[in-house]
Amino acid sequence: MKILALSDLHRDVVFAQKMAVRGKEANVDLVVLAGDLADDDGRIDGIIGPFKKQGLEVAIMPGNHEGLSETYFLSKHYDVKHLHGSVIKKGNVGIFGCGYADVGIHQLTEKEFFETLKEAHSQIDDCEHKIMVSHVQPSDSILCAGMWPGSTGVRKAVEELQPAIHICGHIHETHGMEDKIGNTRVLNVGKTGTLIEVKENGKHEVSRVF
Repeated sequence: MKILALSDLHRDVVFAQKMAVRGKEANVDLVVLAGDLADDDGRIDGIIGPFKKQGLEVAIMPGNHEGLSETYFLSKHYDVKHLHGSVIKKGNVGIFGCGYADVGIHQLTEKEFFETLKEAHSQIDDCEHKIMVSHVQPSDSILCAGMWPGSTGVRKAVEELQPAIHICGHIHETHGMEDKIGNTRVLNVGKTGTLIEVKENGKHEVSRVF
């Protein structure tokens, strides 16, 4: 299974168009947009269309620049998967997620982060390979860039649930960086374009497409 993971597009339509073409060329099975799709004015138009035009399956969640109303509208209008508190199953791969952040208008408590992820994770118990998606990064991580606290709720979910991969974004300064918590590879995919391939033998290959 191949995933093109992105976050923090902030309505950069030109970038979305480039990534949609890359996703089509790489024959990805799913595009994951992990929040902050909107620009500073809250506009979200033009972001999903390029991926759908290329015939790609898309999953989205809210960040701290948009709320559930905006992302639910996008999911219905473009017929894409809404990943907040929900799951996607593809073969032996299960993907579960929680949107929002720990700052701004659109945020959750640390308890809500953890419980949302734990509940979603319970729906993919039968999947051999598990991928967790959140907008905000885990606390006590190099992905916090020494400037932001990160989410203790997300950190607790990583430590207890131990997905193979955790996709996040939010902190622009560490886009493209990677950390490891236990056996989990934590990827701040951000606005870099990250290809994740889950192979039959369970190994995971990660590459940047920028």
